[in-house]
Amino acid sequence: MPRRSSLVARLAILLLALFCIASTAGAEGKTLRMAYDSDPTSLDPHEQLSSATLQLSHLLFDPLVRFDKDLKLQPRLAKSWEQVDNRTTRFRLREGVKFHSGRTLGAQDVVWTFNRLKQSPDFKALFEPFEGARAIDDLTVDLITKAPYPLVLNLASYIFPLDRQFYTDKDPRGRPKEEIVKHGASFASTHASGTGPFVITAREQGVRTEFKRFADYWNKKSPGNVDRILFTPIKEPATRMAALLAGDVDFISPVPPTDVARVKADPCCSLVTMPSTRIMTFELNQQRLPAFKDPRVRLAINYAINREGIAEKILRGFATPAGQLSPEGYAGFDPALVPRFDVAKAKALMEEAGYGGGLSVTMLAPNNRYIEDARIAEAVAAMLAKIGIKVDLQTMPKAQYWQRFDERAGDIMMIGWQSDTQDSANFYEFLTMTPDPRTGYGQYNAGNYSNPEVDALTVQTQTTTDAAARAAVLKKIERILYDDAALVPLHWPHLTWGASRKVQIEPVLNVLDMPYLGDLVID
Repeated sequence: MPRRSSLVARLAILLLALFCIASTAGAEGKTLRMAYDSDPTSLDPHEQLSSATLQLSHLLFDPLVRFDKDLKLQPRLAKSWEQVDNRTTRFRLREGVKFHSGRTLGAQDVVWTFNRLKQSPDFKALFEPFEGARAIDDLTVDLITKAPYPLVLNLASYIFPLDRQFYTDKDPRGRPKEEIVKHGASFASTHASGTGPFVITAREQGVRTEFKRFADYWNKKSPGNVDRILFTPIKEPATRMAALLAGDVDFISPVPPTDVARVKADPCCSLVTMPSTRIMTFELNQQRLPAFKDPRVRLAINYAINREGIAEKILRGFATPAGQLSPEGYAGFDPALVPRFDVAKAKALMEEAGYGGGLSVTMLAPNNRYIEDARIAEAVAAMLAKIGIKVDLQTMPKAQYWQRFDERAGDIMMIGWQSDTQDSANFYEFLTMTPDPRTGYGQYNAGNYSNPEVDALTVQTQTTTDAAARAAVLKKIERILYDDAALVPLHWPHLTWGASRKVQIEPVLNVLDMPYLGDLVID
């Protein structure tokens, strides 16, 4: 097996090198050859609320505003904004911004995009506090909330205007072009017209995607000098690392924790790391497994897991153990909510709950979505075995995993969550509120956890504009979730990128894991 894996790795690197040589022959300007551990499953920016989708969105589209490295908001398609009243924020758009189709961006495109977001199963909860969007003139748009809402500008960073005419009418199969289809074929999943710095010239899902710079891109002040991007998903960490060190690719993510020292030591490459605010968790499905309705069983699972051990041994210190959802620096973070670990106590809780004789469960996890996701799942399964919980673990590529996740197909399911608003409430809206298809709340609550107090307090934070009062409510929610063992927080992983020395990668990276490659400079 080791010899076969090595051969596969060498062949993959050789094919990648040949592909890159052929693709760059005769090309002008700079070409970025990049490799991630997986590939976005769709070109539709509203199909799935995921980092891969948002990373792609920053290539093909542009938001109204975006966060910089210091998490301060920058104007993008909106050149300015103002508060009209306590429910209305007015955005003024840049003039002459072109879509890839050649059309000029207008206020109606923003309104159309906003309305489509409100219909997306994954995104609608983000925009539930909003009443609507209104075009004032060709270049002015109002976003109107149902009540005073403190996170309007944060949400504007998720509005990537689409070319409404491009997505209008029927596709060749007679289906609406604007239709959002999760895990299925649609016009929007394979076609795109945005205002972003790049357009796609070729794509083979899971194999490669080629981009070229959009000649009519609006931001002429961008320092970016990359004309082409050749993107290749390489699932195997060893193969991805070998491609970087051999010079077959210029930029990879993530760098496996086991190889961080190699990248640091090799003069060919530079390494960038930073803590992230993404929380890794396991959710416990109370509808599939009645035992998980008992908070003593949920608490036992939390006590059984050695988070420090996972962070140190599997992630080599490139993670911070977690006892709650909110990372340090967020308003809901409470330093008193420390990670639990006490195997004896976990066994006692299982006995008290009537499961001293053991329990059988299924667990699902991806094997190419998060850093060391499969190894973490295996470690947790082994830890649960020590308290009598027998785990039937299945791991799979993320393209298959998210379909199974949406089906709630496992008793225990892994998910990592980056707050979309850089605020604690977003964790609760998606991971712990009672699932509600109408509002979209609880869309990623695969545990089917339901607590009316958590629901009410989370909604309360949306209209609480006093920062201190709001923080107190957010901390109260974290305490309830902690005491109730609503789910199983594991850790906040650190982000790691590796790049050739000629690639000035650090200026375009951020804690959101959204590289702004349109501004990338290659020496």
